[in-house]
Parts: sequence; structure tokens; C-alpha cells
Amino acid sequence: MSILSKLNDCVEKKGAGFIVLIDPDKKNDKNIDQLVEKSNQNGVDAIFVGGSIMMDRLYHKRVERIKSISEIPVILFPGGVSQLNKHYDAMLFMSLLSGRNSHYLIGEQVIAAPIVKDYGIETIPTGYLLIDGGSPTTVEVVSGTKPLPSNQPDIIVSHALAAQFLGMELIYLEAGSGALNEVPGDVVKKVADEISIGLIVGGGIRTPEDANNIVNSGASFVVIGSAIEKSSELMEEFSSSIHSN
Repeated sequence: MSILSKLNDCVEKKGAGFIVLIDPDKKNDKNIDQLVEKSNQNGVDAIFVGGSIMMDRLYHKRVERIKSISEIPVILFPGGVSQLNKHYDAMLFMSLLSGRNSHYLIGEQVIAAPIVKDYGIETIPTGYLLIDGGSPTTVEVVSGTKPLPSNQPDIIVSHALAAQFLGMELIYLEAGSGALNEVPGDVVKKVADEISIGLIVGGGIRTPEDANNIVNSGASFVVIGSAIEKSSELMEEFSSSIHSN
């Protein structure tokens, strides 16, 4: 069974999927081990690994370590070609559709494609939409693009539909790591009501109650990163709030 099929199976059985985001550039190896082990123990459905930039040469070693400990799929959430290695179970083969920077629309993907084929990594075509979360994010700075305004849901829906019609398997609505505000529930609902593919929502989700609201608005998968890095004991509560079935 493909990783995407396993993820969709989680949604069917549990109501929504719970994904933990780990940034190997945090350089806290002990904390990384703890996050993976707690993910194994608390019903997390997959681990996203990635960040917008690479800060040192040990990134790939940390990914290898995550994979060696994890009992659940480890999926690359890429910030660039330099993050590719053989240790992922799959990767989000993403296009940054909310911006108009051709390098992140198709340039990085063209460079990455032969390497991905050589590694034999499963690819999950994903339309990535950066949504204004109330403060500048690393993605915004690195990509040189502006987020879509959160008070313009019709524009966001149009981008999501375009991604679906281009053949994407998933839509990722992202407010950005550590955003002041999560993607609004009404935006999530409008997108979920219009598309017929899986919907990932992440960024700025600080509490299990926030996560539950996102699921109730129609998200297929909820990604939690910063909140769990700061307080990993919340993982069980997040799991219960996201798995609505």
C-alpha cells in the first residue's frame, strides 16, 4: 500500500489524520528522539520532516535518526532540493501555488525530479498555499512570495481548485511555522466544500481545541509543529482532538 493510501485510510477510519512536523535544523537531538518516540506512542499518523532552510551539515544524519526510530511514515515536507536523501518513506512533491515565483512553482521540482527518481521515493503531488497568518514567515522570506489574504476565501478556493485540476492529490493550507493565527475555520470549510481531494492544514495551531475546530471545518489532516516542540506532553490531547471518529 502506498503512503498516500495509508494516509487516506487513516482519514476514513479516524475522521482526520494527525501529523507531527519535525524540523531537523532545531539541532536538539534529544528533543527530536523524544518527539519521534512520543509520536509512536500517541496515535500520530505520520511525521513530516522539513524546514525552510538548512542550518548545518547534520540535517541528513538527523533525518536518518528519525527514520530509524519512527514506527510511522516519515514524509519529506521540502524546503528545497538540498533536503533530499534516501531516508524518507515519501515526499510531498509540492508546488508553491500561492506565489508567482517560478523557481518554487516548477524550478526546484525540475532540479529535484531525477534525484527523486534515483532514490525511488514515493511522491505525493501537493498544491501548497501559503495563507496570511498575521506575521511574516520564513517561507515568505525565502520564497520571495506573499501569502494569500485570509479574508479573501474565494481567491484561496480558486487556487485550491486550480491545484486539483492540475492533478494534485493534496492541498496544503499553511499559515507558516509559528504564525500568530491559524488558517481561519471558515477558509478551511470553504476550501473543503469545493475540492474533492485531501486537505492538509497547518501553522499557528496552538491548542487541541484549535486542532479540533480545524477538523470540524473539514480538514483531512492537521499538522502540529511548534506547539508540540514547546510542550510534547500535549501530543495525546492533540491526538484525541484530531481523531474525531
